[in-house]
Amino acid sequence: MTTSSTPVPASDDSAALPGRHGPTATVEAPPRSVGTVTTTYAPDHDGDPDPGEIVWTWVPYEENDGRGKDRPVLVVARERAGTLLAVQLSSKRHNNDREWVPIGAGPWDRAGRDSWVAVDRVLRVHPAGMRREACALDRGRFNLVVNRLRERYGWR
Repeated sequence: MTTSSTPVPASDDSAALPGRHGPTATVEAPPRSVGTVTTTYAPDHDGDPDPGEIVWTWVPYEENDGRGKDRPVLVVARERAGTLLAVQLSSKRHNNDREWVPIGAGPWDRAGRDSWVAVDRVLRVHPAGMRREACALDRGRFNLVVNRLRERYGWR
């Protein structure tokens, strides 16, 4: 029996990430066309995504060209169909930008960096498209984000 010393190329692990493909894919949701949205704060550390929690899922890039990355999102509302509406987090600085709400640091970022939440882009997350539940955001910071979303889109 002979063995080869040629390395085998690694597979694209991101292809298997929850939320990337199929009926459970995370997609952009037009915030003014999603119907009535009632934001709630209802975190429940049970392994399922709930409003008020930061969870990790695949998020497509805004170009919608098939690329994207696994990132944290803040769940802000539950839809009747069982899907959730969420907004993405970033550790890139967005000081004095009304499209981004500063929420500071938290356990969703192992490096302890400050984070900002984008309010100009809303995502629809399927519960099975979530990779992991990170933590509940405290009600005060959650309300900062939700108030900006309500102001921008007329949500309740």
